[in-house]
Amino acid sequence: MTAFSPLPAADRLHALDAVRGIALLGIWLMNVESFTTSMLDAGSGIDPGQGLADRLADGFVYLFVQGKFWTLFALLFGMGFAVMSQRAQAAGAAFGPIYLRRSLGLLAIGLLHAILLWSGDVLVCYALAAFGLLALRHAPLGALWPIGLLTHLSLVMMLLLASVAMAFAGSIMAAASDASADLSLRKDEIAAYAQGSYAQATMMRLRYFYEQTLATLIVFVPMAWGLFAVGSWFVRSGAIAEPESHPRLYRWLLWGAGPLGLAITLAGMAVDSEPILVGPGVRGSDLFAATLQMAGAPLMSLAYLAWIVGALQRGARWPLWFAPAGRMALTLYLMQSLIGTLVFYGYGLGWWGQVPRAVQVLGVCVLFALQLAFARLWFLRFRYGPVEWLWRWFTYARRPEWVRA
Repeated sequence: MTAFSPLPAADRLHALDAVRGIALLGIWLMNVESFTTSMLDAGSGIDPGQGLADRLADGFVYLFVQGKFWTLFALLFGMGFAVMSQRAQAAGAAFGPIYLRRSLGLLAIGLLHAILLWSGDVLVCYALAAFGLLALRHAPLGALWPIGLLTHLSLVMMLLLASVAMAFAGSIMAAASDASADLSLRKDEIAAYAQGSYAQATMMRLRYFYEQTLATLIVFVPMAWGLFAVGSWFVRSGAIAEPESHPRLYRWLLWGAGPLGLAITLAGMAVDSEPILVGPGVRGSDLFAATLQMAGAPLMSLAYLAWIVGALQRGARWPLWFAPAGRMALTLYLMQSLIGTLVFYGYGLGWWGQVPRAVQVLGVCVLFALQLAFARLWFLRFRYGPVEWLWRWFTYARRPEWVRA
């Protein structure tokens, strides 16, 4: 039996690292608003009370970023699963125990992140969905797309139908008691994060996880699992390693799925560009607009994937600038949360609610450029990012080499 160990840098699929690095920028552009406002208010569309530059920044994020990059990361997660599975099979190694340890490790990192750093964690969702990936390991290749899309879109359709029924009935989504609870949570969030100590913010994060995050996982875990299945197909079919063998697929993703997803997202903005999802005034049209935005996101993320892979196939070098960040995406994602909370929270610089939207977007671009430079310098000396190294150590139950010879 051949040893099964972390993948050497020379054997990595650089396209995946490049896409992951670009997705990391998108994640920060989406998340930055959540560091300076209540988690319940973040991502609620375009605020008409802002100046022109801030409205343009808000519109850009809502149209091209929001929801598109956590779905792209989910596709990449499924690809990573398939790569590990293929390598384990080639090595004759038992894959199940290793992948379960990997998922447990990610779950632990996600829980620590959600409670100690920031309430908007996505790692717990990915880790819980990852436990179900083993059921797909030997699924027929042709079944992965239908399984993945049906799982993901069925949940979107359920939300869509519920919102349509509510819109026709003219009903209010939240009961008075639920609306009151949301408003109370929002008020306490602002107090804890804008002015509170680290201990108070941590207790608030724990409360938010219990009152909000656990409920949303019921929907988002199976949605992520569906995208994992689609991502797994890209590796097992050879579409990611040999895109030149799948020209029709990539053309359809870029020129079919992309425009369709954009049209659906624009339709959501036409219904309501500032959907209210918290409090006593939530209408069916609010949920309908938000659900349309959710429905368009995976289609646009597939188009982004096709665009980046196509650029690499044509010999473009610019996507590879992002590859070092993609190799240490977990470390940099956690670093983004650390920077965001230290800049905006009361126990840091305390800039909560003070930074205009356009400046947020510009600041993220500048800070991400610094992260790219940091990652490039890091890999001159080390083989893995620090959190990735610890995660691999736990996954494979032996310490990987860290420092380059």
